Amino acid sequence: MEINEIRKKIDKLDEKIVALLNDRAQMSLAIGKEKAKNNKSVYAPDREKEVLDRIKALSHGPVTASALEAIYREIMSCSLSLEKPLSIAVLGQKGSYTYTAARQIFGLQVSYLGCSTIGEIFQKVEDGECDYGVVPIENSTEGAVTPTFDLLADSELKICRQFLREIRHNLLSNYPKEKIVKIYANAQALGQCRIWLSHNMPDVGHIFVASTTDAAQHASKEKNTASIGSLEVAEEYGLNVVAKNIYDTTHNTTRFFVIGRNDAAQTGKDRTSILFSIKDKVGALYKMLEPFYKEKINLTKIESRPSKKKAWDYYFFVDFEGHRLDPKVKRALDQLENMCKYLKVLGSYPVLE
Repeated sequence: MEINEIRKKIDKLDEKIVALLNDRAQMSLAIGKEKAKNNKSVYAPDREKEVLDRIKALSHGPVTASALEAIYREIMSCSLSLEKPLSIAVLGQKGSYTYTAARQIFGLQVSYLGCSTIGEIFQKVEDGECDYGVVPIENSTEGAVTPTFDLLADSELKICRQFLREIRHNLLSNYPKEKIVKIYANAQALGQCRIWLSHNMPDVGHIFVASTTDAAQHASKEKNTASIGSLEVAEEYGLNVVAKNIYDTTHNTTRFFVIGRNDAAQTGKDRTSILFSIKDKVGALYKMLEPFYKEKINLTKIESRPSKKKAWDYYFFVDFEGHRLDPKVKRALDQLENMCKYLKVLGSYPVLE
């Protein structure tokens, strides 16, 4: 078959695809009306997981699973924007790691509001100015992002989604490396590049800023200055890549949370995050974890943070497999609530990665 004949067939298929996409969009509008009637959240991570799992199972190639996911990410983004114009609060401006992560979650058809601090993200969502926020919670190299943990303890917002993104740091500047006298970066980025910087630029000063986009703004304006950031932020601020992949460990990954007013429905493959405080006595933490052992619930993370209410008083943040509405999880949480000083369920959300 000749190329022109094949292209005509492709054109016919495109006509069908466009018609079907519009039919799908009409269904999304109908769903949006029903959600509005019942006061349900527009964004449903549980449904997102269901759609993506089903689409991947339906395909037998040659389109790859990752390509299908990227295509359907934008289809679902379009559906979300039709149901209700969504606004997402993120840390930094276009090109920041959080902005890029949010775009991978919600797609290009929603609007993004850049914030200068993680606290501002929480505030924008709590005040209703934004529908959801995307915040970093921990990094595989540097560990906890403490402002996020502290704000989760005080906020009524819920975790409704997690997202893992590999972070690739680069040295960005419009000056050669030997001319650079100071580097702007946020604390997490500097920590993740500590060894490379000590070996390659030991005498260069470091200046902490809130986000990688703040750092890039300084580097784009100041003489003999660099920043640490992504290739996207380099393009956004017209900076050259002086050195690529300067992070200290391979598989440098940051975990992000989507925060909103509600968590997600059960999917059968979920995770729950809680925090609790305990009475100061021998074996107290061991006793608090016993209900999870009895119910055979797998703990995936435990992190302690000062409560800031009393010296040497701590909150414990725990992640575990299962949804808060699963019978065995409910039993474990009921037992825990009777034993600890304070218990808060931060949210249940599907495991999509």
